[in-house]
Amino acid sequence: MASTSQTPRVLPRGRHAASREVVWESQRERLLVAMADAVAEKGYARVSVADAIERAGVSRKTFYEQFANKESCFLAAYEVGVELLLEGIDEAIRGAAPDWAAAATAGTEAYLEMLEANPSLARTFLVEILAAGPVALARRAAVHERFARQLADVHTAARADLPQLPELPDYVFRACVGAINELVVERLTAVGTVGLSELTDALLDVQRKLFFGRELA
Repeated sequence: MASTSQTPRVLPRGRHAASREVVWESQRERLLVAMADAVAEKGYARVSVADAIERAGVSRKTFYEQFANKESCFLAAYEVGVELLLEGIDEAIRGAAPDWAAAATAGTEAYLEMLEANPSLARTFLVEILAAGPVALARRAAVHERFARQLADVHTAARADLPQLPELPDYVFRACVGAINELVVERLTAVGTVGLSELTDALLDVQRKLFFGRELA
């Protein structure tokens, strides 16, 4: 799901019709996009299976062949969005390595740019996941742990370059994820995704102060 607002592909018909597997995957992708868009627009509590079906242009039967209910479709859309974000951040960090300072900047920029380019993903990933029940909250906690590990890896690279830096407990990186999340959600709920990249300096400042201490930062 490269973008939650992309137009679903048109499948060929007749003699050159797509295989059942291709149709299946296209329908699933369309439903994930539709669910993310619907939730971003109406909020998780107000969205129904019918909203996803209408937006995706598939039948109710097709929906239930793919997903057990609204929650399972939403969580699948969330997980696809998460992978998009994590892979994008990883790619940016790898591209800047071995310069750990450049890697921290590149990862932060990639995160904000992807959210800014995908408004439905941003709303689903950061806001509506909180309204989707205990399973969703558990998934969110696991995702935050993965983001924390990305930050921890950058800090490990920094310690190799600056041996005076202390080793930090895991909760510092989780706290940093929470701080980043808070700042981004505040901006998102106030004005939407436009201009999210303007938070880059603030997010990097939070990371530096938590990881290096005020004096070194």
